[in-house]
Amino acid sequence: MTDDPTGIVAAAIRLLPAVRAARDQAEQIRQTPPDLAAEITRAGIYQMYLPRSMGGPETPPLTAFRVVEELSKVDGSVGWCAMIATALSMNVGRLPADIGRELAGTPADYRGAGSARPGGRAWNVPGGYRVKGRWNFASGIQNARWLYATCIMMDGDTPRLTPSGTPVLRAMWVPRESVTIVDTWSVMGMRGTGSQDFTVDDVIVPAKHSCLSDDPPKETGPLYHPRAWYVHLWTPSAANALGIARGAIDSLAAIAATEASTMSANLLRDRSMVQTRIAEADAIVNAARAYVFDAVGTLWRTLIAGEAPSDHAIAQARLSLVHAMHESVRAVDKVFHAAGTNAIYTRLPLERAFRDIHVAVQHGAALPIYFESAGKVLLGLRPGDPGW
Repeated sequence: MTDDPTGIVAAAIRLLPAVRAARDQAEQIRQTPPDLAAEITRAGIYQMYLPRSMGGPETPPLTAFRVVEELSKVDGSVGWCAMIATALSMNVGRLPADIGRELAGTPADYRGAGSARPGGRAWNVPGGYRVKGRWNFASGIQNARWLYATCIMMDGDTPRLTPSGTPVLRAMWVPRESVTIVDTWSVMGMRGTGSQDFTVDDVIVPAKHSCLSDDPPKETGPLYHPRAWYVHLWTPSAANALGIARGAIDSLAAIAATEASTMSANLLRDRSMVQTRIAEADAIVNAARAYVFDAVGTLWRTLIAGEAPSDHAIAQARLSLVHAMHESVRAVDKVFHAAGTNAIYTRLPLERAFRDIHVAVQHGAALPIYFESAGKVLLGLRPGDPGW
């Protein structure tokens, strides 16, 4: 479950010195520096969920977790971009294998950015769709080859509706050279993710480069199981948050060995409050991580055995992920405040971890409603939430 047969975790660990060296540049230019992005690309980290049928590694979720976690310990933004790109490489599994191979190329080099939000409109034209719109939060767009753009299907000026009365949504894969980046990424945290807006203006997308947003995956392997789709999609999101929290704990340990504060000459490490807070944070992160590995690992073993997952298994896995993200915030807050005024300096990683984790928890994987949905399952009710 946690082995590394393809060596991708080891590859991520080898990249950590380069990630550390590029942190300040990433903050300044508000994206992963191109040289570092190229190294991450060569390691295959941006396409971890690309199906094997398309030349990808089809990485098990807990292996992908470890990759994103390692990167996030050093730089939350680099880990975030790896997480987002991994999720977007999973979406290619909803296309036929030959189309996925066309998008990825040979050897496979699938690098995606984009948005699940329906920021665009699309009209039927011969052979495909005419697409126009604007989307936001396209993390890693500067390094992407394909933009995933969700559109409302239109009949003239009127949205096309499903039988239930909601707009018909269609996902489009648009080549990077056909979009315009709008520089909007002036933010509190995750500055190095380059999560810019982008626009598409009357671009024709071939029908084969699209699918309905609720189409089931074409791939049949356990990674793409429909019931487990959101578990696997968001396992790297929990990894990003827990990695940031672990990095914050490590940062406090380093600061505590050399720094005092304006109120006392005693080193931080010699103060009972600091000792208590770092221990509490360590326990929080270790416990949340163990829950993810237990719940997601149990579900994964069920899937690879060819068995149908139970509602309880899905609920536990989904609950472990949202829990991990919120617990990561709690852990970072503890060590940030324990560091006192030392925590506020931008020259120290702890300050960045504090900003990054409070942005990370805004991700859709951390919506508080998922606690409610899991609670309904535990009480024998239907969750009332799509994807469960």
